[in-house]
Amino acid sequence: MINKKLKQIKTAGFILKPEAPEMKSLYISMKKKFEDKGIEVLIGDKSASMIGEVGLKFEEMCKKSDFLVSLGGDGTLLSLVRRSYEFNKPVVGINAGTLGFLADITIEDVDNFLEQLLKGVYRIDNRMMMEGCIISKDGSKKPFFALNDVVLTRPVISKMVKIKASIDGEWFNTYRGDGLIISTPTGSTAYNLAAGGPVMYPLTQAFIMTAVSAHSLTNQRPLVVPTDFTIELSSPSEEVIAVIDGQDHYTMHEGDILHIKGATKGAKLLHRKERNYFSVLREKLSWGDKH
Repeated sequence: MINKKLKQIKTAGFILKPEAPEMKSLYISMKKKFEDKGIEVLIGDKSASMIGEVGLKFEEMCKKSDFLVSLGGDGTLLSLVRRSYEFNKPVVGINAGTLGFLADITIEDVDNFLEQLLKGVYRIDNRMMMEGCIISKDGSKKPFFALNDVVLTRPVISKMVKIKASIDGEWFNTYRGDGLIISTPTGSTAYNLAAGGPVMYPLTQAFIMTAVSAHSLTNQRPLVVPTDFTIELSSPSEEVIAVIDGQDHYTMHEGDILHIKGATKGAKLLHRKERNYFSVLREKLSWGDKH
């Protein structure tokens, strides 16, 4: 967790859920709430164009903003975190639907959130990021960052993938099946959870390696690996698809190697002071009975 506070709270940069022009009225309502509290609102050019407004280039908006706001769902927030990563700005998610794991400020709670924000009653979490690079056999490189997960999967449903996994250059396992998930603790409640992987407290510093529908007579149990190790993945299959945070897709061929390590800095997520991760888990996953 980061104990530091924002230097100032004067300008917020907004990004809206893509391909959702119906977000315009909600954005206008949110903008008024922020401006009524004395916070200037900027909007990225793509989001602005979608709703018939004029905005700033994304990079310019990030530089001018004290913090960034995702208006949509967890997917919108994931995209914003990765795109704005180099600017090191805290990101808060206003959820336009149901309560999310990441975008956890509801529309009804925005007024209260802003009041608490201006009083300094908030926290900034430092979430582990993965830094990855796909190195092709011709030497070309495709670098990327991920907040949730990296998934290696089959290109077509009829094929099984074979994935060789090494840690710090030493082979330790070959996974055969539908795919392999490399997850952060933040992403542990996403695809990793659906595939039978463990839930990890989001401020933990570790990778989770979870096989997807392993075709093996031996149990391919999920593996938790500290972030000071480097994971290398490759496949002798003709093609394997690498999916970054469920959004960016890369095709890997035989001879290509995917390197993953912990990034040198985390993503900053801005939350309500009273937000309790275990309460969110209980609500989202319908865990337990108090009686």
